Amino acid sequence: MQSLSYSGFLDVSVSKALHYIFVESTGNPTTDPVVVWFNGGPGCSSLLGFMQENGPFVIDDNSTDIIKNPHPWNGAASMLYIESPAGVGFSVGNTTSDLRHSDTSQSKDTFKALEAFYLKFPEKLSNELFISGESYGGIYVPYLSW
Repeated sequence: MQSLSYSGFLDVSVSKALHYIFVESTGNPTTDPVVVWFNGGPGCSSLLGFMQENGPFVIDDNSTDIIKNPHPWNGAASMLYIESPAGVGFSVGNTTSDLRHSDTSQSKDTFKALEAFYLKFPEKLSNELFISGESYGGIYVPYLSW
């Protein structure tokens, strides 16, 4: 089953924006939860999760083909992949200070990105929100939740 997907930037300041990919649920995108996904590192793009782990398509290990993921998470939830902090993946920061991070500053930036996400997708405000990640993303999850 197909779903809508979006990609772009979520502004967190005048000079900093976090890149995201949002893939709607193939179940019931009107009511299914939204899951924020982080890969860790720090410095590992969340597109790793999107393209190799839990996204709708994955890169086949035995070739360079892109194939349907047999177990995509967007079967039951709309997935929001955020590349964080600025400087990771396609996320940008235009000043030196934009690229200096701590766990607290990363969580504040991601919170601002989440606010920007809901401005773009206000219909998702009533959906449950879950925050998930792996590796150092396991640090981002409680910081953002807090």
